[in-house]
Amino acid sequence: MTSAERACPWRRLALQRLALFTTASWVAGSAVVSTAAAGQIEEPLSNAVRTALSAAVVAAAPPEPVLASAAERHAYAQWLATSSAQLARWMPQTLERQEFLQTLWYEARRAGLSLSLVLALVQTESAFRKYAVSSAGARGYMQVMPFWTRTLGDGDESKLFHMQTNLRFGCVILRHLLDREQGDLWLGLGRYNGSRGQAPYPRAVLANQRLWLQAVD
Repeated sequence: MTSAERACPWRRLALQRLALFTTASWVAGSAVVSTAAAGQIEEPLSNAVRTALSAAVVAAAPPEPVLASAAERHAYAQWLATSSAQLARWMPQTLERQEFLQTLWYEARRAGLSLSLVLALVQTESAFRKYAVSSAGARGYMQVMPFWTRTLGDGDESKLFHMQTNLRFGCVILRHLLDREQGDLWLGLGRYNGSRGQAPYPRAVLANQRLWLQAVD
């Protein structure tokens, strides 16, 4: 069992299928309206599922990933350096990139998600813009719909512009939707975007994923 699986309350990594697509966005003041996000659809959850997801959202996180062995620390450092260099075109500030990648590593591993998949989803949804807002009202890096704050949290939609909160919600939601689709990444991504069964969105994410793949993934 991997360290990701030990840290994850759900199940294993989803299978990956790669294709080509492009995305677009435009800047309006401090916000970006992303054309990639159709917006997650609000669906009823059982009490058990809601309780489990809520607990996953509110659980505290350490200030940085906890890595048990020298090999894990080396792998993390290598991933961080490579990803930071690639991310510089979107996030020019070194400290901002480091904080973002450190948090993304923790949240992706915690949810049992591929690092490259989460990076690709953020690229597709928001082009790594903290204050991105879609035409459907989805917010932040992972374009989380505000209704999730009422379903799983305290209803404060503004928290979706907080980096760790947004990544936490996004990873928890994506893990839940992948589990609903029994690990089918194509359908899970479509459900995340609110376009289940349609090709453009999963193609866009999976094309971007190729840019972020590393051995540690």
